[in-house]
Amino acid sequence: MQTISKILSNIAVSNMSVYREIKKVTTHVLSEMKLRGEKISMLTAYDYSTAKIIDDAGIDVILVGDSASNVMAGHETTLPITLDQMIYHASSVVRAIDRALVVVDLPFGSYQGNSKEALNSTIRIMKESGAHAIKMEGGAEIIESIQRILTAGVPVMGHLGLTPQSIYKFGTYTVRAKEEEEAEKLIKDSQLLQEAGCFALVLEKIPAELAKRVAQNLHIPVIGIGAGNGVDGQVLVLHDMLGINKQFNPRFLRRYLDLYGEIKGAVEQYIEDVKSTDFPNEKEQY
Repeated sequence: MQTISKILSNIAVSNMSVYREIKKVTTHVLSEMKLRGEKISMLTAYDYSTAKIIDDAGIDVILVGDSASNVMAGHETTLPITLDQMIYHASSVVRAIDRALVVVDLPFGSYQGNSKEALNSTIRIMKESGAHAIKMEGGAEIIESIQRILTAGVPVMGHLGLTPQSIYKFGTYTVRAKEEEEAEKLIKDSQLLQEAGCFALVLEKIPAELAKRVAQNLHIPVIGIGAGNGVDGQVLVLHDMLGINKQFNPRFLRRYLDLYGEIKGAVEQYIEDVKSTDFPNEKEQY
């Protein structure tokens, strides 16, 4: 008889072979991944070159996040980025993609309180960028906008917990839904988003046990950022996990590289080589 560890190993190998065989990730593929227990990998990207690299690496979902406002433009919050700027970034990413599902954030002011404007914003993103889906922050407050967008055939990813577009309402980037009242609202909102037709949900910076409970109660994939490992997948900002940003150090962030140091060192060496006339050498000129 096979041992339990051997059986689990075979399942893991089987899952990896399925992962390798996926030629194009779709919302349906993500649902299948949740059903078979395969975790979903998701990263942000804002330009052609980095999107090409992470798509070639096999990332499942690329989020063209409004975090471009911070990491690309240097703003303090995500609020200043415009719809035109999001379309520019999304278009650059889509041109690089062969495999990943590309999801684009609807920026602040393009959907709140006006479902018709939400639909118009979404249509512009889909038509002008070629993206595959959009993401929106909020629960019951934006259900009408979500429903209108879905009637146009556009997939919607929800986002609950810490919602950066509401940072001035919260007044802090601290963990959300620690108190029972807010936790219950989050649970109800997650059900509302699923019932409305969202294909997936992001949970940001909430207690791990609450996130696990939500993921277990929903049939749609739940992707976490600072929400523990009991969810169906994880998302990070690319510039954070590669160590390009040095100022952002939350507990949930794992830095896989120190590109800030690597790039700075390379530039310093280049400067030295230019000033010493070591670059270009005889082989590097015509």
